Amino acid sequence: MLRFAEERLCKEQGYHLVAGIDEVGRGCLAGPVVASAVIMPYEEHLAWHKKVRDSKLLTSEQREFLSPLIHEAAISIGTGVVYPEVIDGQGMTRAVRLAMKIAVEKLLPVAYYALIDYLTIPDLSLPHKGVADGDTLCFSIACASIVAKVYRDHMMVELDKKYPGYGFANHKGYATEEHLAGLRKLGPSPVHRRSFHRIKYAAQLSFDDILP
Repeated sequence: MLRFAEERLCKEQGYHLVAGIDEVGRGCLAGPVVASAVIMPYEEHLAWHKKVRDSKLLTSEQREFLSPLIHEAAISIGTGVVYPEVIDGQGMTRAVRLAMKIAVEKLLPVAYYALIDYLTIPDLSLPHKGVADGDTLCFSIACASIVAKVYRDHMMVELDKKYPGYGFANHKGYATEEHLAGLRKLGPSPVHRRSFHRIKYAAQLSFDDILP
């Protein structure tokens, strides 16, 4: 079960509002990268507390159930979105850090400290640390992963309406056979990451060839 050990340690050091930060969409072929920053109260008695996991370990239904509960209980939530043209121009690591920085800047009240899944952000305006496997160890980071995932999934459903034929609503931009079939038939859409090697050759490659 996820605990508040990292958050409590920060509080003992004088940081009373601690944000957990995580991102989703790094490995997709299309759509934005999204990061969320979440400041949670240290209340393990929440009825749904034990249900929180890294978003990758939850079903879509479980994430959709938990996200509004996190929004209701959170002290503050901020979400940052960085679009494919920025990913193409600056690279994924910079795009992820930018999304995280935007998310932090949207927090109100602001955080005193941040716990980030793996990464650190050199130009972040508040003290922070990267936590290895943070989304499986730290409650607030796991909450951030759920919020970011649900936010991005909803964006991809809307993009599916704007750019039909790729199946964005189903696979959310990840490399699936349905997605690759759409690429072979239609070519890249305006929301595909054109700097990705796999996009450039998607029309010629099979699903097995395009997997990492």
